[in-house]
Amino acid sequence: MSDKLLDFAKLTPGPANLISDLDGILVGNAEDAAAITGVSVVVPEAPCVASCAVPGGGPGTRETDALQPANLVDRVDAVCLSGGSVYGLDAASAVTAELGAEGRGFAMGAPPVASPIVPAAILFDIGNGGAKDWGDTPPYHLLGKQAFDSRAAKFALGNSGAGFGAQAGQLKGGLGSASTMLDADVCVGALLAVNPVGAVCDAHGTFWVQHLALSHNGVSEFGHANGQAPQAGANHPLAASKLSGLTAGANTTIGVVAVAADLTPAECQRVAIMAQDGLARAIRPVHSPFDGDTIFVLATGSKPLARAAEMRPLALTVLGALAADCVARAIARAVWFADDTDFAPAYRSRFPKAE
Repeated sequence: MSDKLLDFAKLTPGPANLISDLDGILVGNAEDAAAITGVSVVVPEAPCVASCAVPGGGPGTRETDALQPANLVDRVDAVCLSGGSVYGLDAASAVTAELGAEGRGFAMGAPPVASPIVPAAILFDIGNGGAKDWGDTPPYHLLGKQAFDSRAAKFALGNSGAGFGAQAGQLKGGLGSASTMLDADVCVGALLAVNPVGAVCDAHGTFWVQHLALSHNGVSEFGHANGQAPQAGANHPLAASKLSGLTAGANTTIGVVAVAADLTPAECQRVAIMAQDGLARAIRPVHSPFDGDTIFVLATGSKPLARAAEMRPLALTVLGALAADCVARAIARAVWFADDTDFAPAYRSRFPKAE
C-alpha cells in the first residue's frame, strides 16, 4: 500500500464516492422531519482500531477520552453522529443496545455481558425552527435505532441523517461523503455532518476547495469546472458565515474517516489530527468557540500501511494528507447535495450556474 500511496497521479474517487466504498463499512441514517433533525451511524462489520481529534471550541461528545491512545480501549463497534445538541447523545445509547443484542462488543463480567464501544459527537440544530417541544421523550433514541437498522453501503447525501437540520454558514448544510482510491484500492473514505459557523464558498459560489474536486462518473463531484479558483478581495468568508447572533457551541462539523490500513490507536489519532486540516481548507473560519468540530478515525486493518517498519511514518504522513483532502471534498459534497429548507437556501438554488 505504501508504494501506491506515493503515486498521486492515480487518485480517483471510489466507485460510489462514499465512505462505504471501503470494505466492511456501512452507514445508516434516520430523520425526524417535524423536528428537523437526524442521526447517522457508521457501523463496521468488525471492530475497528480507532481514535479521534476534537479541536472545536464547543464540543459535545461521548467516549472520546476512552479513545486516547494511552487508554485501554483500542477498538470501536460503531460511531454515532447526531443532531439535537446534548439530546442527540442518546442516539449512541440506542446503537449500543442494538449492538449488544447482537453480541457485539468486548465481554465483561461473569457471566460475560457484551459491552459495545460506540463513540459519538453531536451538532447543534436546535434553532432551525423544527418542533423541539419533545418534553421528556426526545426522538434521538428512536432515531439511533432506526439509523442502525437502516445501515447499508448506499445512502443519501445532503438533507440526510445528522445533516438533515444542518446549516453551513448562510447555506443549507448536510451530510457529505467521499472516498479516495489508488489504482484498484480504496484507501480512505470520509463521512461529515456539516453545520459550521463558517462559510464553505465565496460570494460567487466557488467552494474554497474547488481545486480538490475529482471527476466522478465523468463530472466534477461538486459542480463547477475542476480547478476553478475562489475569488478573493471583497468576498471575505466572514461575510457568508453565521457570526451575527450566535452563541458558543451552536454549530459544529463532525465526522468519521475510515482507512483500510492496519493502524495503531496512536496512528489513528495522528490521521485524525491531520484530517482536521480538511476542515480548515473547506470552511472559513473553523475550529472557533462556536464550533464543536470532532473527527473520528477507524482503521479496518485490511491492508498493511507499509511493508517495512521504517516506512510507516512516511506512509502515515501521506495517508493523513489524503484523509484531509477527502474530508474537505466530503464537506463540499454535503453542501452541494443539500436541498432548500425554510431556514436556509440550498447551494444549488443560491448559485444555479454552478451546475
